[in-house]
Amino acid sequence: MVKYRNKLHIIADILSIASKGAKKTEIMYQANLSYKLLCRYLAEVVDAGLVSFKSSADCYRLTRKGQEFLNQFDKYSRRRKHVEEQINDVNNQIMVLKKMISSNLNSRLSKRAASKKRE
Repeated sequence: MVKYRNKLHIIADILSIASKGAKKTEIMYQANLSYKLLCRYLAEVVDAGLVSFKSSADCYRLTRKGQEFLNQFDKYSRRRKHVEEQINDVNNQIMVLKKMISSNLNSRLSKRAASKKRE
């Protein structure tokens, strides 16, 4: 199953790559983006002050604000994973309860059918 990234994940990928200093093509390939999407996202993160372009080195660098974004995104990702695990546990408990109900119901129906055959 293919897992699609949302906007926040793509931005986090770009920021992570830019944290080491990277040229546009490096970011494009490592973040697995088309050139069109890369340009759109780079403009957005530069405008937001998360990344700056260093013309002397011809590369993009992460700013302090960008590092703070990555830190917050990491916290968010860990919390989301934990919540998803809890939701999966709850859904598994629901399935167990439903199976208990249906197996009990099936057992009673089988008993009724057997007693009707005897009549």
